[in-house]
Amino acid sequence: MVWTWQFEKADGTSATPAVEPEEFTTQGDAESWIGEEWKALLDGGVDQVRLFEDGGEVYPAPMSLHGAEEG
Repeated sequence: MVWTWQFEKADGTSATPAVEPEEFTTQGDAESWIGEEWKALLDGGVDQVRLFEDGGEVYPAPMSLHGAEEG
């Protein structure tokens, strides 16, 4: 199984991440990576992300990186 992130602007259009995206072998590794890189992604123009497992979306909606700023 492979977990990957999709990067988007606030309107749902594709965004090119400032950080080189990776493929992960576990969901935990993918989530840890986003926890470490969210600020660089946000600063680079990514507003929200979607996590996919083998091409199927994991969460029912995109995850905003702006919410991480408030935490």
